Amino acid sequence: MTIALTAAGLGGFLVGVAQPAHPGSALSGLAHVAALSNVTAGTAQSTSGAGGPSDTKRRSSPARGPALSVATAGAFSSASGSQARPEPAPAAGAAQERIRACDSVAAGYARCHAILTRPAGKPTFVSPVPTGYNPDDLQHAYRLPLNSAGAGQTVAIVDAFDDPAAESDLAVYRSQFGLPACTTANGCFRKVAQDGSTNFPRPNGGWAQEISLDLDMVSAVCRNCHIILVEANTASLTDLLAAVDEAAALGATVISNSYGAAEFSGEASFDGHFNRPGIAITASSGDAGFGVQYPAASRYVTAVGGTSLTTNPADPRGWSETVWSGTGSGCSAFEPPPIWQANNPSITGVCPERATADVSAVADPSTGVSVFDSFNFHGSRGWLVFGGTSVASPIIASVFALAGGVTTYSASIPYAHSSSLFDITSGGNGRCGTVLCNAAPGWDGPTGLGTPDGAGGF
Repeated sequence: MTIALTAAGLGGFLVGVAQPAHPGSALSGLAHVAALSNVTAGTAQSTSGAGGPSDTKRRSSPARGPALSVATAGAFSSASGSQARPEPAPAAGAAQERIRACDSVAAGYARCHAILTRPAGKPTFVSPVPTGYNPDDLQHAYRLPLNSAGAGQTVAIVDAFDDPAAESDLAVYRSQFGLPACTTANGCFRKVAQDGSTNFPRPNGGWAQEISLDLDMVSAVCRNCHIILVEANTASLTDLLAAVDEAAALGATVISNSYGAAEFSGEASFDGHFNRPGIAITASSGDAGFGVQYPAASRYVTAVGGTSLTTNPADPRGWSETVWSGTGSGCSAFEPPPIWQANNPSITGVCPERATADVSAVADPSTGVSVFDSFNFHGSRGWLVFGGTSVASPIIASVFALAGGVTTYSASIPYAHSSSLFDITSGGNGRCGTVLCNAAPGWDGPTGLGTPDGAGGF
């Protein structure tokens, strides 16, 4: 399976921490970091958003476009980024800080949804070993198939700007966790610019972290998938949508988009870029709490929300999940509802338009995932821990790949197979007073229909 990716407090992280599977590869990874020149680019911003108490209700599993010209809300920063703006650390993780890989952006631009967690007061942070959730953790938490699952599928990651070390960093991650090599030489990995060429855009540190996160999550969930990285020239929606088109043209069966922008009038006219039945397309729902973003709002996209994932020996599953308070959700101001939502009374009772999210996966930075990134951004490189719905989107994209791809609109499939999902019933991301921001049995805005219980729901 081919997956296309588009580029455009650890103290609270108490459980599920894996020891390095191959210590030697961690050391070689650190040597790889040291060998690279120190380049800084992009933006960062610290943030809070830890999840609340865990409570998962386990469901039983049955057998099995045009040019863009928009006006959006948002504080301005240049496409390459601006100075970081620290915010108070969450009370439960006072010794930690959260840093957004991508800062606020100008109208017509999108920002990535990756959030780094690192020790506070460490302007230079180089970690030699992984400390977040690893591939085995995600496989066990979501009961995902292994062996030959995902073979023949291609996942595309769409991001902005260039990560010069994308392939070599990916090699460190896969070696560390004993995953098969995925390289240009063996035909598993391909990196292109938004026009399909190798004329890559300029590097950017924040988006480089996003790229590493996306590539590593695809590898963690679908070790047999081929991967295409499509790098948009800038973080403008125009360039990112062009990159989506290129991912589809290159034969991706799944496309993940870990970025978003404020909704804008006329956004539905650009949905044609995502109107691709037969290609599973996912998008992050956001990392600023209750509110809707585009392209997650598109009726042709599977909008992916975020959870806090913790181990729980008392649960037969062995894990618990609750809403991550930073995840995005809500009722679109401009997008009509797809038929699979128009027939769901939990949704129509609170939203006459398209509602987000559809499904979800781990995203809380306090229960983050291990990522290897050698691009020295904000003083951080090496083995890092990331959260944000940028984690959840490539995870869900890869589960679609494990399921063998799609023959219709990917967003519709979980609505027909909701019993094959873990229903998240605790937590919230705002004070809207309805299921648009509060977890509940069945569909709710922050987590959609739930998280994967195997690949049967996809």
